[in-house]
Amino acid sequence: MKRIAVIINGSAGAGHGDDAASELRAKFRGYGCEADVTLAKNGEDMIAAARKAIADGVQVVVAGGGDGTINAVASVMAGSGVDFGVLPLGTLNHFAKDLGIPLELDEAVRNVAEGRRIEIDVGEVNGRIFINNSSLGLYPDIVRDREKQQHRLGRGKWLAAAWAAVAVLRRFPFLDVGVGVGVDGRQHARRTPFVFIGNNEYTMQGLAIGERQRLDAGVLSLYVAQRPGRLGLIRFAWRALRGHLAQERDFDVMLSDQFDIRTRHRRLRVATDGEVTVMATPLRYRIRPRALAVIVPAIANTEIDT
Repeated sequence: MKRIAVIINGSAGAGHGDDAASELRAKFRGYGCEADVTLAKNGEDMIAAARKAIADGVQVVVAGGGDGTINAVASVMAGSGVDFGVLPLGTLNHFAKDLGIPLELDEAVRNVAEGRRIEIDVGEVNGRIFINNSSLGLYPDIVRDREKQQHRLGRGKWLAAAWAAVAVLRRFPFLDVGVGVGVDGRQHARRTPFVFIGNNEYTMQGLAIGERQRLDAGVLSLYVAQRPGRLGLIRFAWRALRGHLAQERDFDVMLSDQFDIRTRHRRLRVATDGEVTVMATPLRYRIRPRALAVIVPAIANTEIDT
């Protein structure tokens, strides 16, 4: 019987308690897997549980939660060689969607038991892993303000996010950044309200905007707008939906296996997969090729280079 460790974000609310853990064990047992389920209270618990699972020699470590939970467990799994499974229990589930992992729980459990193993890249900034993306500027400020609204005023997540977005857009702060690209460090100076760095390349146009076609190309993608006002951001969004963003003169896309970002600030708020931390500058972004072994759906009679 396959031994697996399942790490669930137990602080996410209803449906993630002891009864749900028992049901999850039964679901895995039906596919011939013996699951040790941990209900983690926070990110530190998730990381400790993942390290213990690897030390105990389990065959698969599974993260159950949103992209923040998956990031926490993946930060331990990257480079370990142990297979990583995903149960998408969050709201957006970007990582699972980009890999084609089923969003319905029973099918996600089946995928862990019967899927195939591929190796994908992870991004890294100043030693911190990200599986989706990292950003500077507007987004980290919105997250910070949203958390203040939740804690101080008791507002729900989405209402707090809406108020935070309004507050940040009213301030509309700019960053002066120098972007060093590649090993030779070619410098690009930009004054911008945001910098977005993706693990592999994101689709930035049309109906597939915000998706990735592959996660194993060995590149980071950097997106930056040059001096847009509030109306300029709306124009970018409109042109992206119409498929014309590539023609924007003041919107830059850069691809490389590494970026170094410098600012006049000694420390900067940085978002990685939706979690915000304060980091010392310069920010050193690197790709770690094929560092994470993930279980994805098996594809019958098809060979895919991954």
